[in-house]
Amino acid sequence: MYELFDETAARVLLAIESGNSIRQVAQHLHAPYETVRQAVNRLEDAGYLAYDDGLFVTDDRVREAARDLLAASAGVSPPSIEEAYALPQFGDWPFAFARIDAVYVWTQGGYQVGRDPDDYPLFLAVRDQDVEAWQDFFERFGLPAAFERQPRDGLDGPLQIVLDPRPTLEVNHVDGYPVVPRDETVAYMREHYAQFQSALSMLDRMYDDLDLDVAYRESERVHS
Repeated sequence: MYELFDETAARVLLAIESGNSIRQVAQHLHAPYETVRQAVNRLEDAGYLAYDDGLFVTDDRVREAARDLLAASAGVSPPSIEEAYALPQFGDWPFAFARIDAVYVWTQGGYQVGRDPDDYPLFLAVRDQDVEAWQDFFERFGLPAAFERQPRDGLDGPLQIVLDPRPTLEVNHVDGYPVVPRDETVAYMREHYAQFQSALSMLDRMYDDLDLDVAYRESERVHS
C-alpha cells in the first residue's frame, strides 16, 4: 500500500466525490490532469478506486488513512497557502469560500486582496452543526480555526481559518471552488466599497446579467 500511497494519491482519494471524472478531480485539486490521472490509475490498480459511471472510493477506511497521512505530513511541513485552499475539500462536511475569498473566486482569480503571506486568513462559511468538526479537522493540520480573525502574534504560523457558521449553507461552484452565492458576495463588496470598487467593475464586465452601475478607472484610484 505505502509505495503507491503518497501525498498526491492521498489528495486524490480525499478530493473525489462519487461519480467524479478524472478531470473533475483535477479541477477540485487545481492540479494537472496528467498528475491526477496517473494517481487514479495506481489507486484503481490497487483496488482503492473503482469506476462505474464515475470514480468512487471502494472503502471509506482508505479515506481516513489518506487523511492521517496528510495530517502527519503537515506536522513536519505545515501547509502552504496554496495547499490550505485545497485542504477543506478533504473534510466530510460542506463549506463555501466567503468574504474576500469569495471575491477572488467569483472574479475567477482576477481580483485578490493583497494579504500578507506571513499573516494569511482564509474565510469559510460552514453549517452551525459542523463547527466543532471543522475545528477538530483543521487542528489536525496545525491550523487554528475561530469565528474572528486572530492577531498574528498569538498564532504559531501565518495561516488561520476564519469560520462563518450559518444555520443553512447555500453553495455555488466556480472553477471547482465552492463559494457563497454571487449576490451575497456583491453585497459584501458594496459594504466595503472602497476596497472592492475595481472588483465590482470587473464582475460587472464578466457577468452579462449583472447591472451594478459601477464605473472604475485606474486614474480615479491614483488621484483619490
